[in-house]
Amino acid sequence: MGNSKSGAVSKEILEELKLNTKFSETEIVQWYENFKKQCPSGRITKEEFQNIYRKFFPDSDANTYAHHVFRSFDANDDGTLDFKEYIIALHMTATGKTTSKLEWAFSLFDVDKNGYITKSEVTEICTSIFKLIPKDEVEDLPEDENTPEKRANKLWKVFEKGDDDRVAEGEFVQGLLDNEDALRLIQYEPIK
Repeated sequence: MGNSKSGAVSKEILEELKLNTKFSETEIVQWYENFKKQCPSGRITKEEFQNIYRKFFPDSDANTYAHHVFRSFDANDDGTLDFKEYIIALHMTATGKTTSKLEWAFSLFDVDKNGYITKSEVTEICTSIFKLIPKDEVEDLPEDENTPEKRANKLWKVFEKGDDDRVAEGEFVQGLLDNEDALRLIQYEPIK
């Protein structure tokens, strides 16, 4: 395990992932073996990532949201996710602490990667999240969030900023930690 054999996860990556995620060595090795079967090149492209998302949201348009999620995890901006980026993405979205998830959510909303989010970026991401919601569920949303624009406006109000202002990461995280209702606005969880 973790030896230099081709096809095995490197010892360095294994140790780093054990340290930075809640996954055990066995889980990481199993994820790696599965990743290599699905992505023999050792990298996943944006298109492959979007295909995975489409399987999770078969009744929705998941491409735009998947694009933004992919962008937020492509740490080195090379247009692919390697195994380490993929596992960190999995950890952040599935098991990470609330603050870590909100830090990731900030990077999702920071479309231009300048360290701030604007109302237009909030609207862009809310629009992509909205596309995940099946039409029959949209009808059941509260009146003040039943369109992407209304949802973005409701979220932007949490930060008490003007339309032309911007929000830094700390303000974003704290604003959402202080407002449970706003947490719901930055995601979509299918009705089971």
